[in-house]
Amino acid sequence: MSLEMSVDEREQFLAGLHVGVLSVAAGERRGPLSVPVWYEYQPGGRVSVVTGRHTRKARAIRAEGRMSLCAQDEHPPYKFVSVEGPVSAEEVDPAERLAMARRYLGTEGGDQYVAGNPDPDGEMIVLRMSPERWVALDFGKAHG
Repeated sequence: MSLEMSVDEREQFLAGLHVGVLSVAAGERRGPLSVPVWYEYQPGGRVSVVTGRHTRKARAIRAEGRMSLCAQDEHPPYKFVSVEGPVSAEEVDPAERLAMARRYLGTEGGDQYVAGNPDPDGEMIVLRMSPERWVALDFGKAHG
């Protein structure tokens, strides 16, 4: 039996609440930069990550033009989705930044997070990845 997720299964899984691991090439003679991130995804859409425009990951993604993101369920039976594609960077709408914080911290926690981490200088951007390549496995399928 195949462990591969269907298109619908992988998109629904990726749309769920997971901390993702973003990876990007980090330059010659270096391994990839891999960091945990909050992200947002709607089936059929793009993966969005809010970050500072001068962070190491933002600089590396601008240089490479691509990134990958992996989300997993670390409880047995394990499953994961890894997706890779080209990235564009945009100014972040403060409402989108607040929605991302609320997604991970709840309404009160998200509001407190944004209030405690203001962005008066417009340092924050949103990276938007268009999924091109997927690897999505559900090890629960092995037990049929």
